[in-house]
Amino acid sequence: MADIEPKKASGAADTADAITPVEESTQRIHAVSSRADKAAQFIAEHGEVSFTYEEERRVLRRIDVRILPLILGAYFFQQLDKSSLSYVSIFGIMEDAHLKSLEYSWLGSILYLAQLIFQPLAAFLLVKLPTGKVIGTAVICWGACAAIMAACTNFGSLLALRFLLGSFEAMIAPSCLAVTQMWWRRSEQTLRASYWNAMNGVTFIVGSLVTYGLGHIMSTKIYRYQTIFIFCGVLTVIFGIVFLVFMPDSPMEAKYLSERERIIAVERLRANQMGVASRQWKWDHVKETLTDFKTLLWFILIVAISIASGGISTFGNLILKDFGFTNFNAILFSMPTGVIQVAIIIGSAWLATRIGRKGIVITGLACLPTIGTVLMLTVPRNEHNKGVLLLGYYLVQCLGAITPMVYAWSAQNTGGDTKKKTSSAMMFMGMCTGNIIGPLLYNTKDAPLYRPGLIANLIMFITVGVLGLLIPMYLMVLNRWHAKRREELGKQANVVDESMVRRKDMQESKAVELEQNEQLGTNIEDDNGLNDLPDLKNEDFIYVY
Repeated sequence: MADIEPKKASGAADTADAITPVEESTQRIHAVSSRADKAAQFIAEHGEVSFTYEEERRVLRRIDVRILPLILGAYFFQQLDKSSLSYVSIFGIMEDAHLKSLEYSWLGSILYLAQLIFQPLAAFLLVKLPTGKVIGTAVICWGACAAIMAACTNFGSLLALRFLLGSFEAMIAPSCLAVTQMWWRRSEQTLRASYWNAMNGVTFIVGSLVTYGLGHIMSTKIYRYQTIFIFCGVLTVIFGIVFLVFMPDSPMEAKYLSERERIIAVERLRANQMGVASRQWKWDHVKETLTDFKTLLWFILIVAISIASGGISTFGNLILKDFGFTNFNAILFSMPTGVIQVAIIIGSAWLATRIGRKGIVITGLACLPTIGTVLMLTVPRNEHNKGVLLLGYYLVQCLGAITPMVYAWSAQNTGGDTKKKTSSAMMFMGMCTGNIIGPLLYNTKDAPLYRPGLIANLIMFITVGVLGLLIPMYLMVLNRWHAKRREELGKQANVVDESMVRRKDMQESKAVELEQNEQLGTNIEDDNGLNDLPDLKNEDFIYVY
């Protein structure tokens, strides 16, 4: 075993910055329950260690450089393959594949129906199997489906391949969320989740450019939509192979990190009170998920925003075209949508992290697409109003920042490995439900105004804004309940949630936590953070607003 003795601090400042447990000068070996999280067993085998703030920063940097690009790429290719139907919609797929208007809508909805059906299986596999290998295999499989879609020339075959595509893509979004929970502290998760969700915007830009170029390729042997499907699918398969080679399954199994770095990567997650990976399916966690009122509220929230998102993403290019633009101009004018989404997703995540209030940020974000929808409903379609209609369309695209915010908010307020996966599955089942309903509220027969779909979107945006204000109130009630339970157990009622402390405030929180540890004698055996407890049964869990 490599030497894992902590380095001596070079000064008072370094000592103050040491990550807990800071007073231990020797490693402590403990036995843990077989039902405990794998991270607890890992620490029990290797010993608890102290480490400096600078050491943690170096480990975090290595995690960001290795793990983040891989999940960014996985989410990018998932969105690219999923959105390819929208790209080819204006290049004659309806004529070439002999599609009727409602059949095109079903091609958009069937993918999410498949994701909805396979979410429970995805949750089970993410608990039981190595995460990196599960994601890599799924990427290769859906890439192959995307490429094979080029061989489909009628509604039935396209529907079947879109269903298979959705079946494998059911794995990716909950996987990215699981990876975010597994590798980063809660204070770091919102921004990291925003980065991979921002790939939606990057896909708009890259997909529009690729489609613009490939759409100019004319052939008597292959339709233009087939060229686009082949290009996207083959690139995805290549990336999937790269992912399998370079993605570790957990911090405990990250061979690219040294032994001490792996220990630091695990130790820094203890304050999350969420666990890391258990590889054990626990039915009591599933029961708690299904009876958890806050999970139900987030489910309703994600359904509402996904209904709006599903319709706009499927019919977006057609709506732009009906503003009076040509096919190629419609593609070019959709590109700013990607820039807007990247900026609004990352910017809103930064703001939510800064002020520590996701509910208020979500309500503010919901106001933007509400205004945009009103403009699209009320401004007449004519040559003079193109600019105003474009503004309304771009404001509606700000909805893209709400979904990742809900994902991160739900994930940060859920503890226990099985419960994390099943709660994520519920969120994505809500997303799939909304995306199934959304395209069906639009119909090409409603062109150019698309009033039924836009009115439905308006109602959904208002619903999202209201829920963004109500959910934090319930979380405050849960925090008061946990504080009362801690007091009944002889613990401090008011504790510092170090997992949400910003780095510049770390020194002050260390002093408070040191005092708490001295009073409580906290160690690996009685630290709920790695005992794989669901959040409602863990009195030390602190909910964030």
